[in-house]
Amino acid sequence: MSQPFRRIIIGVLDSVGVGEMPDAVDFGDAGSDTLGHVAESRPLEIPRLARLGIGNIRPLPHVPPADPARGCYGKAALASRGKDTTSGHWEMMGLILQEPFPTYLENGFPDEVILPFQQAIGREILGNKAASGTEIIAELGRQHMETGRPIVYTSADSVFQIAAHEDVIPVEELYRICQTARQLLQGEHQVGRVIARPFIGTPGHFERTERRKDYAIEPFRPTVLDHLKEAAVAVVTVGKIASVFCYRGTGREIKTGGNAATTRETLGAIGDTPEGLIFSNWVDFDMLYGHRNNVEGYARALEEFDRDLGPLQEGLGDNDLLVLTSDHGCDPSTESTDHSREYAFILAFSPALEGGADLGTRASLADIGATVAENFGVPAPAGKSFLGQLR
Repeated sequence: MSQPFRRIIIGVLDSVGVGEMPDAVDFGDAGSDTLGHVAESRPLEIPRLARLGIGNIRPLPHVPPADPARGCYGKAALASRGKDTTSGHWEMMGLILQEPFPTYLENGFPDEVILPFQQAIGREILGNKAASGTEIIAELGRQHMETGRPIVYTSADSVFQIAAHEDVIPVEELYRICQTARQLLQGEHQVGRVIARPFIGTPGHFERTERRKDYAIEPFRPTVLDHLKEAAVAVVTVGKIASVFCYRGTGREIKTGGNAATTRETLGAIGDTPEGLIFSNWVDFDMLYGHRNNVEGYARALEEFDRDLGPLQEGLGDNDLLVLTSDHGCDPSTESTDHSREYAFILAFSPALEGGADLGTRASLADIGATVAENFGVPAPAGKSFLGQLR
């Protein structure tokens, strides 16, 4: 492109992986294929994604390749040693993790973590094991309501999650408890995120609320977001993006609930942000369907996003670039309820582009950040830009 884009919109379809990476077996994810298995479950009505070229990236049941594709298409490996939200998003902005964040899948958190935490918050805890969030609330919610003890759990990701009923531990107190955990989890136990998981309801009818809050760690090297800030390039983050980067370089934050709200707020950001980067995350694929092994729900969410993609595309001008991608997998068809080590898809679209370019298999998700960096004339900490391949 001889003329850089005035505005780039990155849309992360959280967990929509496109097949196992070569090292998936090392992560216990051999055979994982989030998009492939969802597409295999029944015919998917995703005509807009299909026209952009999602079926051109690799064979997909019921989603034939477009000829020609309206977008440019490819997939990216995760060069970081992880398969979690933080690893994927950080890498996307040029920070590749050579060492994974610690996980506690087998035995929960050790006494050297739990005992100081209990002493600091003045409460004993329940749980301390790897579990699905909805399942552990169903299992321990009644006991939590009777004792006032918060529920601590983790997963295959590097997370310290704390669930509490809003009538037992008010949300603001839960947030303070999470801040205490964040301060204690340092050194070898520095997990990627501490997450507040408030819920409501009665035994047998518990429901998590949208007042979840993430406490990440600050990126320990500059990212593309930092360089954009230094260059006074506007950045708007929609959804959980800002919290993943610990609010560093993330510009104006727009908080959202589910996918529909993310679409609405992204459209609003396009309408009132004349130039710069808009960085959005559609979380429902992962949170509501991948982690809950809900294949049909995942399929419906893809179809709903595809319908919403129409207004997003219509809101773009010739100087805009839309890049759709993912951060990892979370195959709802497997026994596991955790993330999976998969390639991320890449679809790039602009009204000014002819489309149809095969971006191939990229060595790293950092190529997206490198493309943003080249476009806006700032340094790229890692990755290889594909800006010149767009036609």
